[in-house]
This record gives sequence, C-alpha cells and structure tokens, in this order.
Amino acid sequence: MTDTVDALPEPPAGHVKVVYLGPISPHWGFTSDFGDTNLIEQFKIRAEARLLLLPPHDPQFRRNRERINRDAERENLLLDWDLGYDEEDERASEVVEN
Repeated sequence: MTDTVDALPEPPAGHVKVVYLGPISPHWGFTSDFGDTNLIEQFKIRAEARLLLLPPHDPQFRRNRERINRDAERENLLLDWDLGYDEEDERASEVVEN
C-alpha cells in the first residue's frame, strides 16, 4: 500500500497583466507586480510574438490567447487580461448573434 501525499500548490512565480493598448501598434502592453524579472521578460517575449499585430477581435487572437494562458500556467504565473471591455458582455452578444 502506498501513501499518497496531497501536494500543496506552489505559490505563483510571478504576475503578468496583458493590456490591449488600442488599434495603433504596439497593440499590447505588459506589466508585472512581482516575480523573477528574467522569467517575466522571457514570458513577455513569447507572448508578444503570439500577439504581434493581432487586435482582440481577430479570430487568431482567441487561439493565441489560449496558448499564452497555457504558457503562463506551465510557468506558474498569474495572468490577467485587460482588453478594454467587459468580456462577459462580449460573450453574451456572441450567443445572441448565433
């Protein structure tokens, strides 16, 4: 019989907030409250590459956003998105349109 130990979740390694700056390039800004600067900078470089020239209404944005979310999860980073609008309202309007 093996004993299993419930592992406590590790505290986040850092925090990154991704902000949509508007239709004029650069579209995206990144801020961080805490975490290793090298880790945050490497994450930012990867995220910027996925978001380059993509506004939030572009269909490719959704796929790339999910990839960025998974990357943040692997790196144990807290990730916030500020797209400049309430995303719940956006989802509700998509359901009504379909």
